[in-house]
Amino acid sequence: MLAALVVLAGLAFMQAEERKKLALSTEINTAVTPMLKLEKDGYGWEERHDEIMRIKNEIDPEIVLIGDSITHFWGGKPDGGRIGNRGTETWESLFGKRRVLNLGFGWDRTQNALKRIELGELDGLKPKAIVIHIGTNNTAQTENCRSNTPEEIAAGIGAIVEQCQKKCPGAKVIVMAIFPRGKMADNPKRAELAKINAVLAAAQKDKPGVTYLDITDKWLEPDGSISKEVMPDSLHPNQKGYGVWAEALKAVLPE
Repeated sequence: MLAALVVLAGLAFMQAEERKKLALSTEINTAVTPMLKLEKDGYGWEERHDEIMRIKNEIDPEIVLIGDSITHFWGGKPDGGRIGNRGTETWESLFGKRRVLNLGFGWDRTQNALKRIELGELDGLKPKAIVIHIGTNNTAQTENCRSNTPEEIAAGIGAIVEQCQKKCPGAKVIVMAIFPRGKMADNPKRAELAKINAVLAAAQKDKPGVTYLDITDKWLEPDGSISKEVMPDSLHPNQKGYGVWAEALKAVLPE
């Protein structure tokens, strides 16, 4: 028994090392290559995926949200745990009694969302709308994964759109421009995200069945800074910040 466990542990290590090698490759667009979790997430990526697979058909969602920690932390089901549920009041005010499935995963890049879709998170669902907000983590360079270019990231988001339309052909797909990050207007991430959003808008805004929604200006003060009143860490919204997103979605979500 012990020997078998050692073998399994060895296989898991080998798979992780192969995944890391692939994630760091400059020979492919890693943003469009489905991959299991790449970073230490602090909440249990596999467990959250398993919970989604357990409850998704029971929820039979009218609306599905796909994203990273910004979506994960908002609220809804599955429960966000100790790191989530930071915008429950605005979640309730927007969605009310509507059936909603939260497919936001902290630390996810586009390749991770693609893998989750490949593993069946959308299979059998018939939502009226799918809201996609992802890509900011693709700008991060870590020991486990390389950063992506704006063009690669926009292609990764586009691949998610394609999979959503394939899996849920009747759904309205709402693609969010990536929210700004970094407190001041001259933060290098701002220019990088603006370029990603420009490429993304050109690719998605006139695509049939897709609504492209850019609310960048709604996060910013007149001087271009991000107030702690809406994003305390200049990245993740708080209750008031999620209200900004909720108000924008009201106008585009189907009845």
